[in-house]
Amino acid sequence: MTASLSSRLLRWFDQHGRKDLPWQRETAPGERDAYGVWLSEVMLQQTQVATVVGYFERFVAALPTLRDLAAADEDTVLALWSGLGYYRRARFLHQAARICVAQHGGELPHDFTALNALPGIGRSTAGAILAQAHGERFPILDGNVKRVLTRYHGVHGDPAASAVEKQLWRHAEAHTPKQRVADYTQAIMDLGATVCARSRPRCETCPLAADCTAHRDGLTAQLPTRKAVRSIPTRATVMLVLRDRQRRVLLERRGAQGVWSGLWSLPEAADPDHAWRIARQHARIDDAQALAAFTHVFSHYRLDIEPLLFDRVTVGAGVADNPQLRWCSIGELDALGLPAPVRKLLLGIDGG
Repeated sequence: MTASLSSRLLRWFDQHGRKDLPWQRETAPGERDAYGVWLSEVMLQQTQVATVVGYFERFVAALPTLRDLAAADEDTVLALWSGLGYYRRARFLHQAARICVAQHGGELPHDFTALNALPGIGRSTAGAILAQAHGERFPILDGNVKRVLTRYHGVHGDPAASAVEKQLWRHAEAHTPKQRVADYTQAIMDLGATVCARSRPRCETCPLAADCTAHRDGLTAQLPTRKAVRSIPTRATVMLVLRDRQRRVLLERRGAQGVWSGLWSLPEAADPDHAWRIARQHARIDDAQALAAFTHVFSHYRLDIEPLLFDRVTVGAGVADNPQLRWCSIGELDALGLPAPVRKLLLGIDGG
């Protein structure tokens, strides 16, 4: 009789699993810091472990506890998140931390329903917090786990579709063991990330290959079922780099809607003529230099960015009275939430 999926995964984890990640450190036997587990789970959405480790360590160095996160201002939180993308995750963390201080004594609740009710914490994240931090038996179903279970059980259909997802949750629940739950949840995530990868899975080293449906039937390339690839539109913008004689640049806080909402960025215009009109509203200008254009790809569109540098401008009146505008030195950028391509652009021209 083939050993259970969980027992094989745990044996594999003991030899090959990741056990030295910063959010895995125990605060007591069998207990991990729930704040750290929560933070890591949110950061790991859409982002690989290798990238997350550095962000995680910087974040907890600056905001070591949930109360510290709740007390921080939004700019601090977004600055620590800058570069991870999907900034709504950071805002949900911040909102949830403040709710925990107001309603749960400054701690993440141990109750699944209360956890699941917090902004940005869905069923899988709530289960991961309780399993990883407290060893409680809750299944998880992140992208890596979906891939493992889809292939192992030969589940066809879009994993995000309601009926397919319900089926995968049933499998996740059935396989979750009563013992070593934290290790098991880490094991199945690790297997999906390192062995049962989206492309070029290493089936020859997989502990589940002996009775994996996709491996048996030659379906690893077809499962999970992929959504039809849709072409995404391209948009264009001109970014204004207004730099004064002290080498400060003018930043503008973006509105509450759209991409990069609430982040500090560069003023934008529809075309160069429009850019000159906007520039004259904020400074006295003489000339402009077109910088190298580049493209930033979002999940739903491409943005062609044409930067226009107005250098050694004379600061005009009105910016100081507008809380959505500020002149900022390069040294002050670290304290602000800026989109990664904007930060890279500004650091790249600082020597120019």
